[in-house]
Amino acid sequence: MAVVSEPPLNAGQAAASAVVPDINLQRNPFELRAMQSVLLTGGAWTIAALGAVPLLSVIYMLVVKGGARLSPELFTELPPAGFEAGGGIGNAIQGTLVTVAIASALSIPFALLAAIYLAELRPDSHLANWARFLSKVLTGFPSILAGVFVYAAVVVVMGTYSALAGGIALAVLMLPTVTLTAEGAMRMVPQRMKDAAIGMGCTRAQVVWSVTLPTALPSVVTGIILAVARVAGESAPLLFTALFSNYWLRSITEPTASLSILIFNFSSMPFDNQIELAWSASLVLVLIVLSFNILSRFIGRPQV
Repeated sequence: MAVVSEPPLNAGQAAASAVVPDINLQRNPFELRAMQSVLLTGGAWTIAALGAVPLLSVIYMLVVKGGARLSPELFTELPPAGFEAGGGIGNAIQGTLVTVAIASALSIPFALLAAIYLAELRPDSHLANWARFLSKVLTGFPSILAGVFVYAAVVVVMGTYSALAGGIALAVLMLPTVTLTAEGAMRMVPQRMKDAAIGMGCTRAQVVWSVTLPTALPSVVTGIILAVARVAGESAPLLFTALFSNYWLRSITEPTASLSILIFNFSSMPFDNQIELAWSASLVLVLIVLSFNILSRFIGRPQV
């Protein structure tokens, strides 16, 4: 009977047939790296919980104390006198929306033009470097100084406090934020898209208008909304520019109320009704800012 011998194994087959050592893939909780991971994770959760305590407490107080006065009258009536009951904050909501609208109308066009210059036209010029540096400095500019500046430049010249002066003060605060955000968004547009448009015969203006701006639009809008949310709660600039009023706004050249100033004024009064209105105004202001932030996250989310 003939014995059939198996062919010799090559190197690859020999390696494949080698016995794989028994490796323990179970996690050892007493290993140094595992213990460090547990400690760092626990520390991060502890810090997050401690940071959430004041936030949740403030939200709870706003909902409990401010939500008690939520009604249609709150949004449609004027603030009452100190000894009267009832009333609302309608003029403060109107003044806040008007001043923020004025600030947006003044700052957004100039900020977008500045961002186009910084990102597309002359990004490495001395003027662009100085403009970028000053914009970064202005992002940390104390808001009260913006109010003092506009007071000297606008209120003194006009001879009166006004919603227009308040809008200009808020525009000074919005301008650097929108400029830097828009510039960063435009710089993130892939260069190959711009080169393709130039290769098809587009001018520099057509590239900016048809390629750069539409591609960067979600991030630009997100930056604008966040800037609006920031200035909506400012109070120091409005103290020097818009002041306050107990009446409805009829012209942008007259003083106007705002939610932040109403909260500042009413919270220090000895009347319970005014204090309750201050809590309700705080809740409304937080809801407005929260709505802007949620809208910015929705618009700026990645498109699948």
